[in-house]
Amino acid sequence: EGGVFTFGAGGYGQLGHNSTSHEINPRKVFELMGSVVTQITCGRQHTTAFVPSSGRIYSFGLGGNGQLGTGTTSNRKSPFTVKGNWLPYSIQCPIITDSEECYCVKRIFSGGDQSFAHYFYPQNMVPPDDFRYPDFLKQIWTVNETFIQRLLTFPSGRLPVEIANEIDGTFSSAGCLNGSFLALSNDDHYKTSTRFSGVDMNAARLLFHKLIQPDHAHISQQVAASLEKNLIPKLTSSLPDVEALRLYLTLPECPLMSDANNFTTLAIPFGTALLNLEKAPLKVLENWWSVLEPPLFLKIVELYKDVVVHLLKLCKMGIPASERRILTNFLHTAFRVLEILHRVFVPSGPMNHWNSGFQSDMIQDLIDIRNDYVNWVQQQVFGMDVNHGLTEVRLTSNVDRNLMLPADTFTLVFFQMAVDQAHRQNLSSLFLPVFESVNPCLILMVRRDNIVGDAVEVLRKTKNVDYKKPLKVIFVGEEAVDAGGVRKEFFLLIMRELLDPKYGMFRYHEESRLIWFSDKTFEDSDLFHLIGVVCGLAIYNFTIVDLHFPLALYKKLLNKKPSLDDLKELMPDVGRGMQQLLDYPEDDIEEAFCLNFTITVENFGTTEIKELVPNGADIPVVKQNRQDFVDAYVDYIFNKSVASLFSAFHAGFHKVCGGKVLQLFQPSELQAMVIGNTNYDWKELEKNTEYKGEYWADHPTIKIFWEVFHELSLEKKKQFLLFLTGSDRIPILGMKCLKLVIQPTGGGEDYLPVAHTCFNLLDLPKYTDKETLKSKLIQAIDHYEGFSLV
Repeated sequence: EGGVFTFGAGGYGQLGHNSTSHEINPRKVFELMGSVVTQITCGRQHTTAFVPSSGRIYSFGLGGNGQLGTGTTSNRKSPFTVKGNWLPYSIQCPIITDSEECYCVKRIFSGGDQSFAHYFYPQNMVPPDDFRYPDFLKQIWTVNETFIQRLLTFPSGRLPVEIANEIDGTFSSAGCLNGSFLALSNDDHYKTSTRFSGVDMNAARLLFHKLIQPDHAHISQQVAASLEKNLIPKLTSSLPDVEALRLYLTLPECPLMSDANNFTTLAIPFGTALLNLEKAPLKVLENWWSVLEPPLFLKIVELYKDVVVHLLKLCKMGIPASERRILTNFLHTAFRVLEILHRVFVPSGPMNHWNSGFQSDMIQDLIDIRNDYVNWVQQQVFGMDVNHGLTEVRLTSNVDRNLMLPADTFTLVFFQMAVDQAHRQNLSSLFLPVFESVNPCLILMVRRDNIVGDAVEVLRKTKNVDYKKPLKVIFVGEEAVDAGGVRKEFFLLIMRELLDPKYGMFRYHEESRLIWFSDKTFEDSDLFHLIGVVCGLAIYNFTIVDLHFPLALYKKLLNKKPSLDDLKELMPDVGRGMQQLLDYPEDDIEEAFCLNFTITVENFGTTEIKELVPNGADIPVVKQNRQDFVDAYVDYIFNKSVASLFSAFHAGFHKVCGGKVLQLFQPSELQAMVIGNTNYDWKELEKNTEYKGEYWADHPTIKIFWEVFHELSLEKKKQFLLFLTGSDRIPILGMKCLKLVIQPTGGGEDYLPVAHTCFNLLDLPKYTDKETLKSKLIQAIDHYEGFSLV
């Protein structure tokens, strides 16, 4: 019957009973008796109610931020009228003269410190050019969507000329744009939160597409001018409400933002406003971005990638010194926006396809990364202010390098620099005999039956400078020349040996199928040091190795702290339990979980209690310290329990890959450099394969081969990669970088296919029968090790 009952906390008068008492039972608000209330909402400390029969909105409770809409910041313990000519959305608006004001209420709702009356100007009346929201609504977030809704009804390319008269008022007002693309069909707008924007992105795209048309250049110019001079400059770091952030979501859909002519007037100022957001609203925006469909999110990424490329092209053309600093600042802004976007897009787990979204091939033609790196090192080490060109200013920072340059291209530069240094030293020795001649390669001679011992012995005697030379491996008694394949098999065999359970160096976690350092091993630190060296050598020699470590390892190598997400990856059951502890809503945590600051570990068949903090056994886990407990648990697993072992591994790795260059990698990227990835695209592999001799793509034997290959199980396909390339994983940039070669071989169908791992080359006899080819191929890939040519 339209009566209002309130109950709960009433300390600010938000129950409307003319008191600040709490109520444990529903109690009728007598001041509203006789009024049929159709909508009522509650904030934490205030309430708003709408009575359509009288066209009134009532508010009561805390008003310190003006959220009661009464024109003051006073509290109200009983319902007080928010003055205005309100009509319910369902009622047909009467004919209104210019001197009257009427607002059609679609919904009212309350935020923490704000109230909202979602209304629009009557449909039977065009808002005048100087239309402004009435003064008494200054504290209420308002929306005028009439213009947008009218515009969306026009077919593309048929916009009336008079529409331009309303451009300024709309595109100068964040309020108008924010309320113009609401997902009203399913009421999502009213669920707008820190996790959900409530925006219909399709409506935003349609609006901008209709508005920005070549046939209406004057409209595009007016929109651009309005955005540049009015809207974007007025964006502030502190916003009145979460809904005000919707502008940051929709504005990049405007084609004017992606026009190179507007990069410095729209895209860069918009990026600056985004960077100036306070931490809390920026986090909300990141949450909204994280749930966008990939094409919508990548549109923003592409915008700022294009800005970077555009600015670098200007630098390439040469600019006056007076403009150099300005463009430098523009580059900084674009890269910092990309950094935020990158933070949203890159998953915390193993690396995925983020490279393709952020990296740009064009960037490689616009910079000299070798000089850029040298100049950056000078800045880092000597504090020199290097500013020979804009490319040296930013592209060697962690963010910029990872966002814009493919990892293999970047690493190749520094790999080649090490080779060049060795060659220069050799050349010097020809003229200056004082200097000892050096081999441009690191030679590693090992026996298959003692690969670990031999490798330890050679690497122990190796000088630090030699680690950064190209690695050449010789297996004693085998005649193969290492053109890459022997080296690949060396990494495969030595890692298989080092990870063998007989050493007890690592603990295997069944649920995640990952390994971590075992704190109960009897092996000395030399072997952990060796594994670190091997990982470093693999990166420097572009060889992927089969290491089933979690991402936490690579975080620690880059001096980043592991988190609960890393515990979830390594030990999913334990990680889920920790998350449940953090999410538990009640206060009886001590009784429900019965935990203290200790951890139970296995020690050769017995259990042992370890304290996570001093006197941890006497400290119960309660609501106030549960986050400290989780942090201490994570720290014990990844740090304290394996400190000495990881220290040896860390020293070995940094002996090869240490220095400034390592700062330029992300953990997920470093992981992919070591272990490759498993984003298999077998059709892409077939497409990129080359043929020699009599073979071509449509040769009968080749057609049979690919039929057989695509019918193999995933494990057999991976085994084929291992047989032919020395690894069952693919390079960081995917199958497109893995090029196979197939050539015919003499003999008959009784012969097996032969792999030349050094060159990814397959000798394939000219089989004519599918079953024979399948049988011989499987037989070959089941026996793939060894380089004996006898």
